[in-house]
Amino acid sequence: MSTRDILLQIAQVLTVLLVAPLIQGIIVQFEERVQRAQGPGIFQPYRDLWKLFRKQLVVPSTASWLFWAAPIVAFTCMLTVPILIPLLTDFPLPFSAMGDILGGGLILTLGSFMIILAGLDTSSAYGGIGSSRAVMVTILAEPTLILVFVGITLLAKAMLPFVVNHLLVGSWAAYFSPAHLFLVAAFFILLLVETDRMPIHSSTHIEVYMIDEGRILEYSGPLLALLKWASAMKQFILFTIFCNVLVLPWGLSMKGTALGALGAAAGLIVKFTLVACVVVFVETAQSRLRFYRYQEPLAASFLLAVLAIIGTQLS
Repeated sequence: MSTRDILLQIAQVLTVLLVAPLIQGIIVQFEERVQRAQGPGIFQPYRDLWKLFRKQLVVPSTASWLFWAAPIVAFTCMLTVPILIPLLTDFPLPFSAMGDILGGGLILTLGSFMIILAGLDTSSAYGGIGSSRAVMVTILAEPTLILVFVGITLLAKAMLPFVVNHLLVGSWAAYFSPAHLFLVAAFFILLLVETDRMPIHSSTHIEVYMIDEGRILEYSGPLLALLKWASAMKQFILFTIFCNVLVLPWGLSMKGTALGALGAAAGLIVKFTLVACVVVFVETAQSRLRFYRYQEPLAASFLLAVLAIIGTQLS
């Protein structure tokens, strides 16, 4: 374990921590431009976080220790996953062996689970609505995510994301195989779901539609800032897995030099911008669904993941 590797490990975590709000700002800006609106600047998420950290903290009288623990656990989980995935380098770093691709998915799910419990903890009607609907979506999303990870494992004959990255970089046959293309399509749908961009009006304060907003409606001040920041980091991590493991596995540092790590970080922003354009186009161009039809895109993702697993066995 060299000093260089430890510094690269820290750099990966800091990249997620500091750049995640920027990616959120770019996506919001794209959405506003597509809808022919001016919108806030790409640095607005940083200003929002700064404002929330300076505000007074108000805690409901019915809140228990879960209300306090959920933002901290969710924030910590999002700082842990970058240690396990190829973010800046195409080779494992010292602590990457702590978990495989399923372990990273478990840590992401733990953060969401704690936020669901916090939404129920205060006995708020809106928190109950948001948490119950989040569970309804999760019931279909999580099995699909597991199937996608199983498909990736069968494709690369390994459970480490670095091995998948090397396989796709070194083999065009594997990259354009039906199994891989099905996995990309399935994970893209999950990307929309997990980042709250499913084609239903869920990212609003309207009572009929609220999901994620309902779960955190009782939060304010620094705790709300931690939750917003954790949400942006989760989006960054999912984009990283989608780009660096499945779709655009090139551009990572092979030797771990400082210049290579900076180039990989700049490449990440370019990759995320391209994926954000596609996400915004799909989210904006597609007709909104009624809430009770939320299972349709998830069912399609589940079917694509099953086809990917079948494809790995046939090939």
